[in-house]
Amino acid sequence: MQKVVVVGAGQAGASCVARLRSKGFDGSITLIGEEPVPPYQRPPLSKAYLLGEMEQERLYLRPESFYAENGIDLRVNDTVSAIDRGDRAVIAGGHRIDYDHLVLATGSVPRRLPPAVGGLLDGVHVVRTLLDVDEMAPRFVAGARVLIVGGGYIGLEAAAVASKLGLEVTLVEMAPRILQRVAAEQTSDFFRAEHQRHNVTVLEGVGLTRLTGEDKVTGAELSDGTTLALDFVIVGVGITPAAELAEAAGLDIDNGIKVDDHGRTSDPAIWAAGDCASFPHDGAQMRLESVGNAIDMGELVADNILGADRAYVPKPWFWSDQYDVKLQIAGLSTGFDSVVTRRDGAASVSFWYYRGDRLIALDAMNDPRAYMVGKRLIEAGKSPDPAAVADPETDLKVLLKA
Repeated sequence: MQKVVVVGAGQAGASCVARLRSKGFDGSITLIGEEPVPPYQRPPLSKAYLLGEMEQERLYLRPESFYAENGIDLRVNDTVSAIDRGDRAVIAGGHRIDYDHLVLATGSVPRRLPPAVGGLLDGVHVVRTLLDVDEMAPRFVAGARVLIVGGGYIGLEAAAVASKLGLEVTLVEMAPRILQRVAAEQTSDFFRAEHQRHNVTVLEGVGLTRLTGEDKVTGAELSDGTTLALDFVIVGVGITPAAELAEAAGLDIDNGIKVDDHGRTSDPAIWAAGDCASFPHDGAQMRLESVGNAIDMGELVADNILGADRAYVPKPWFWSDQYDVKLQIAGLSTGFDSVVTRRDGAASVSFWYYRGDRLIALDAMNDPRAYMVGKRLIEAGKSPDPAAVADPETDLKVLLKA
């Protein structure tokens, strides 16, 4: 009987084991997760869950009973300490678990502030796990003063929740503008204005010099000389792939756990999927930090374990909810050289990214029609005339038929 062991009970790991069973795999499946709960959604943690609009059980990707009912040995609150590649076994909780196929879906870990800057003070939080959010939630009381370090989507979402709950919010971004790494100036301008409209103080081109306080954070000194009195801090300065286990086992590492276009690592018995895995794309190893990528890669690996011999074709999509704005992103904007703006009424706008005459990505704010059409165009390799995109009289569906 074939044995599959999956390390990491996040979206990628859960998608992989569910796919294996749905495709008829009748061997043993073990899913090992470090957290004490079954696999759950992470995106709502910093939004609906933190706002108290979603119960913990609603976060779960599947009911707890699903795993036992499908013969999946779900081991929560367990840590894999080593991989024995020679004997094809993992060491978890002092026990050896044999495998024929091992899937590493270890995800990513948030970057933290260094101790010298005050990163170890009480009241300094990151947003990644259920425990992270449960620990910070009691601090979200009206009038509390919070500093958010980092102007990416995690930081902006946390700022939106804090503002909605009546906190005094300051956000600092060391780069010249928020979202600089992932979006065009137009998208940065849109969200800066949205946050300022909700009384968030947005400081760009300003870094954190250090946090102050004895055991608990009480303030901050910024690079422009500003000092702030604070009650707590949220750090949203990116994530790194959780590749230590793979590296210790001697697997190839390149911007995460290196896999081929089938999801296989440098060891033919070991696969990787999700945030931790980098796959070949346009001559380099790429990682995508998104729910869609975790699901697609997890299912790809399951299919290939079953012999599908399927290559991975990424179809990037992302989203972010801030205040009453739903941002939907399709494609990858890296290397764009022009942006086309399309407005559909007062509350809806989309920004279409072109590299030369090729459409490569779009950001749609409260415009699901633009998102769906743009996503289909990108996936089909179609690039509509920018002037037609910008014209609000153009029926977007017509662009699909061109």
